[in-house]
Amino acid sequence: MALLTGKSACVLGVANRWSIATAIARALHAHGASLVLTYEGERTREDVEKLAAELGGAPTTAADVASDESLDALASFLGTAVGKLDILMHSLAFARKEELSGKFFSTSRAGFGTALDISAYSLVALCQRLAPMLGERASVMAMTYLGSVRAVRNYNVMGVAKAALESSVRYLAEDFGQMGGVRVNAISAGPIKTASARAVGDFTKILSEVAAKSPLRRNATAEDVANVAVFLASDLSSAITGQVLYVDAGYNILGIV
Repeated sequence: MALLTGKSACVLGVANRWSIATAIARALHAHGASLVLTYEGERTREDVEKLAAELGGAPTTAADVASDESLDALASFLGTAVGKLDILMHSLAFARKEELSGKFFSTSRAGFGTALDISAYSLVALCQRLAPMLGERASVMAMTYLGSVRAVRNYNVMGVAKAALESSVRYLAEDFGQMGGVRVNAISAGPIKTASARAVGDFTKILSEVAAKSPLRRNATAEDVANVAVFLASDLSSAITGQVLYVDAGYNILGIV
């Protein structure tokens, strides 16, 4: 059953065929949503345009979330391409590789600012610009990780950025709930093999530990995450907002193991 027929969606964060955003875009399309995909720059443009061609010839456009001018251009593009937006998927984050290993207290001022700007403030900046075109009962979603509430070795400043992102989700949910019942939620995915995840020091150890200890004795997949994104994008989740939904095979519930 198609859950998203007639809905329009913008997905930010597609980097390559392994990225979580790619799986989410495929799932939204499979359930009937019309898509707009963004790419950060020329480095990812080819992969994004290839995926867009596979998904019904979806429009694509550049979106550098660290640039106000680029976000203004994205809002203008979406206003022309879709007019009304029902689904906004924020699936992007960034921290300098040198900040993702070693001691957290070694984080540089510039590295801290960059991580918070791109990984957390970008959601706020997007919502500022896209609020006028969000349809009634639209769904805004962001990707996060357990390192926001637990100290995960080497996740460091990205954990702080994800904590800020989750807090932003709650404040945005309060703002938008009074504006046509727009919902804002986050999905906390378990560790998944993506290019960005591999930048975290000892990532393969994290993967093996979660698979060995999680209640389901496996890692979550990008497709698992995509299925939850479809649920949150659909009217089936019409009374869920300001929440962080964990898709990590249950690992987050564990104490000392």
